[in-house]
Amino acid sequence: MDLQIRRVVTAHDADGRAVVKIDETCRNLISTRRGQQSCVVWTTDTAPANNDADEDASRRLVGTTLAGGTVFRIVRYDPGVAPRNHRTNSIDYAVVLAGEIDMELDGTTVRLKAGDVLVQRGTIHNWINRGSEPCIIAFVLVDATPVVAGNRRLDATG
Repeated sequence: MDLQIRRVVTAHDADGRAVVKIDETCRNLISTRRGQQSCVVWTTDTAPANNDADEDASRRLVGTTLAGGTVFRIVRYDPGVAPRNHRTNSIDYAVVLAGEIDMELDGTTVRLKAGDVLVQRGTIHNWINRGSEPCIIAFVLVDATPVVAGNRRLDATG
């Protein structure tokens, strides 16, 4: 089943009045591995963000993160999702919207469930859905410098 996320984006008309610019189900669905699907809801490529532009910033080509900006994405992890141990050069704010998922770190596993929030600070991690229902998580990834720990630079990987 495809991820069904309604995306409502506001803007301004020529008179400066607030209007709904976009009201649709996310169409830019991608899957980077078996059992996972995501949609980019919005992106920014500067900080502070520019709210004047008229284009749909969800259509911007991005990787996991966006240099100098942010990526807001919703991800569905099905039970048995293929593993992907990875680290990003970002600080990630995550909210589990539905289901449960295990986040594996170096030697530690944390179970997250609907309503839980996470601040991921450039740590290497893996998402594993050991349950019987999909898990849906909202992520906001904010560009960050690579982590330095133990006098080593820990670049993005995976």
